[in-house]
Amino acid sequence: MSSTLEMTFITELGGRLKISLPDPRQDITAVEVEGAMNTIIEKNIFSSSTGDAAAIHSARVVTKDIEEIISA
Repeated sequence: MSSTLEMTFITELGGRLKISLPDPRQDITAVEVEGAMNTIIEKNIFSSSTGDAAAIHSARVVTKDIEEIISA
């Protein structure tokens, strides 16, 4: 089973910026994610065509279960 942490920001011009990180810790907390997202905004780490990340929109962990049937 694989998982991805998806953090979505609202940009300066009202767009969305999504950052995906593979294999987050299983015990990651909302407080930790919110802190990381606030740091990304404060330090102006990422930008997009609709501007810099300006506010937190949402965050979620997406889990995918893959079952190989035939592999080369």
